[in-house]
Amino acid sequence: MAKDLFNKYIWLVDTIYRVGKITFEEINERWVRSEMSGGEEIPLRTFHNHRKAIEELFDINIECNKRGGYYYYIENKEDIEKAGVRNWLLNTFAVNNLINESCKLKKRILFEEIPSGRQYLTPIIEAMRDNFTIELTYQSFWRNEPHTFRVEPYCVKVFKQRWYVVGRAPHYDEIRTYALERIQGFQITEKSFAYPKDFDPQSYFHTSFGITVDESCEIERIRIKTLGNKTKYIQALPLHHSQQEVECTAEYSIFEYLLRPTYDFCQELLSHGSDLEVLSPQPFREQIKSIVKNMEQFYG
Repeated sequence: MAKDLFNKYIWLVDTIYRVGKITFEEINERWVRSEMSGGEEIPLRTFHNHRKAIEELFDINIECNKRGGYYYYIENKEDIEKAGVRNWLLNTFAVNNLINESCKLKKRILFEEIPSGRQYLTPIIEAMRDNFTIELTYQSFWRNEPHTFRVEPYCVKVFKQRWYVVGRAPHYDEIRTYALERIQGFQITEKSFAYPKDFDPQSYFHTSFGITVDESCEIERIRIKTLGNKTKYIQALPLHHSQQEVECTAEYSIFEYLLRPTYDFCQELLSHGSDLEVLSPQPFREQIKSIVKNMEQFYG
């Protein structure tokens, strides 16, 4: 039910966003034609409840112009077009809804599978909104048995087709990250928490790659060298927001990053194979070299 409701929110935002301005009657006509409706109209009261939930969850304001024809529009449309959660929501869920409306196209458009756990996304966001602690029964890769504990959810993050919740675990008194597909049980508790004013999700991950934030790993100025078409790939899809191309020739390019060389970043560099070389710092270069040398044993 939570997933269906979430998709309805996105459908509504996308419908109004694409049209620009639209009456409730026109929204209803489009809704009835969609597969999610089951052929039933959307009640006006439900529509307004969706508007309120969308504003609270995503800070997207669906306003009504009563003077120029009583039509609805998105007030902060410019914010949606910027990078961030609102833009991501439209690019992901809205496209999925459009495909669902075109049954004939389903087999012709292929997506990467996302592991289970999406059913927890909406209730986690609701707990974040209301500042309620959540209780997880979690099976980590490092334990033989699942264990149950509480988390104060600060933010959610998607990385490589996986959703994660980031928050303070009172038992450990530290901020930790949990993959949603590893959750075996979930509930929102009645215990509230105070969201720390000095915590900013963007700043928290600013010097990290992916989902790993390891403050014991020092921030380094890392340089890599790319060859051939790999250069164009890195230019088109930067590995990190700190990426700078500091040297470029016909044969190669050198990119520079300012971040913590954690396990996630190490694995990302290795995934690009022999078209990418780590130049500095020397300890990180040696670390990559050691991994490559160990890999060679399997193919020697």
